[in-house]
Amino acid sequence: MANVRRDLDPSASPLDYYGYELRRRRESAGLTLSELGSIIFCTGSLVGQIECAQKVPTREFSERVDAALGTEGFFSGLVGLVLQSQLPSWFQPYAAMEAKATYISTFQCQVVYGLLQTEEYARVLLSVGHPDEVDEQVAARLERQRILRREVPPPLWVVLSETVLHQQVGGSEVMREQLDYLLHFAKNPWVQIQVLPFAVGQHPGMMGSFNLLRFDRDPDLFYADGYNQGYMTANPQVIRERSVSYARLQACALSPEDSAELIGRVMEERYGHQPGPDRSTVA
Repeated sequence: MANVRRDLDPSASPLDYYGYELRRRRESAGLTLSELGSIIFCTGSLVGQIECAQKVPTREFSERVDAALGTEGFFSGLVGLVLQSQLPSWFQPYAAMEAKATYISTFQCQVVYGLLQTEEYARVLLSVGHPDEVDEQVAARLERQRILRREVPPPLWVVLSETVLHQQVGGSEVMREQLDYLLHFAKNPWVQIQVLPFAVGQHPGMMGSFNLLRFDRDPDLFYADGYNQGYMTANPQVIRERSVSYARLQACALSPEDSAELIGRVMEERYGHQPGPDRSTVA
């Protein structure tokens, strides 16, 4: 189907601004949709959809456009804002603070923390609540993970309930790949993963998952997900109570080494062990 040209208001949203600038700069370069598409290895139709804000650009697409149009990283820089805007509106303030944090602590009682999810695991999860926006939501979640690939990433400490290892998201292959991915973080000095075993019984995290963010100059933040909403506060009393709770969870959890052993055992016994590629340099 041919793209219907649509004039965009560049101030309407980051996605509209991206589309507006892409069209403007493509036309200034004297290229048709098909010509630009050929240069960056996609269809002219896709370029047109992005110019009309009907499709969300990926980072790879943006990097190729920068190279083709000589825009010196303009679109590569803008795409991060575009992808962040695809996150649920109630989650965007947390994502913005997460990207600025100098230390992240999280307890997860049901699913793997977003920064450590594989693409397929994330896709299955997001298809439950966003069946019509899965590609956009997955791209936005993967964009969040870029903070772990910085030259000096924020230290990330993760405590996972053993439930997370057994709660099958997708099929066995999806879970095997996800657990294998967690194991590769054992080689990453910036990421520590502990599993809170079933044998612990009652524990301070039974009220639900939560995150703690620390900053160099700003107050610490506490965050917890809700149903279609998020709760974030810098209240000193809440921070103190949750910090103590997190310390107790860490004390009750298995060591990172024993946690890796448990993850490997569950992967083999429950999902069938098939070692994946070495991702130690990716994480």
